[in-house]
Amino acid sequence: MSKVTAIVLAGSRPGGDPLAKAHGAQLKALITVDGKPMVRRPVDALLESDEIGQIRVLSQRPELLKPVLPRSKRVSIEQSGDTIAATLEAYCFDPKVEWPLLVTTADHALLTSEMIEDFLSLARRGDIAVGVVEKRNLMYRLPQSERTWIKFRGGAYSGANLFLLASPRVLPALELWRSAEQGRKKPWRLLSVLGPLNLLGALLRLRTIDQTLGTVGSKLGLNAIAVELADPLAAVDVDKPADHALVEAILEGKA
Repeated sequence: MSKVTAIVLAGSRPGGDPLAKAHGAQLKALITVDGKPMVRRPVDALLESDEIGQIRVLSQRPELLKPVLPRSKRVSIEQSGDTIAATLEAYCFDPKVEWPLLVTTADHALLTSEMIEDFLSLARRGDIAVGVVEKRNLMYRLPQSERTWIKFRGGAYSGANLFLLASPRVLPALELWRSAEQGRKKPWRLLSVLGPLNLLGALLRLRTIDQTLGTVGSKLGLNAIAVELADPLAAVDVDKPADHALVEAILEGKA
């Protein structure tokens, strides 16, 4: 089975990131988490995985990240676009890209090689796969955690910042992603771009997450699947001060 190319999104929001400013860091990816620049943690996890080939870190300020990344032939730092969707669209049109692509983020500070392999074991079945964590699993492990949840029949889910893009066939999905990007923390706005039936089904909890993604995928001519991660910590990223404190406590064995 071919190696997967990993994309680590380490870009900045327009106007700068409030959390980076609070920590005195030039970029959010450079915030220290338990003694390491945050971007190092997902990159180190990817390097530990036998399923990952090249690791390409994308940022608007690559020169700032280069000094803190591992010196490995497998790791490169490259210029990104202004938004996630624009960055991925431009990247996917590059004829030199080696598919499939695993996409994750620099703030996925708790990512492990076990999570990566758990995700990829099922994600390869789809044209596009989305990693998720079910609410009950995370609340059992971390009742104090606050996440963004989207409710479906059978459960509520939060994203795990893990996506598999199998081939250039996923480009229509990236265009949809661009439409949804502004509503990424607003579940109903996100669902609304997926179509009225999906929005109504989610509001009434008539559809499972698999049915919803299946409908969206079929409209795009793709097999879109959700992959539920066994480790609920896959849903914990560092987006606000409380997240940073929680992640450090977990890494120190105090949570």
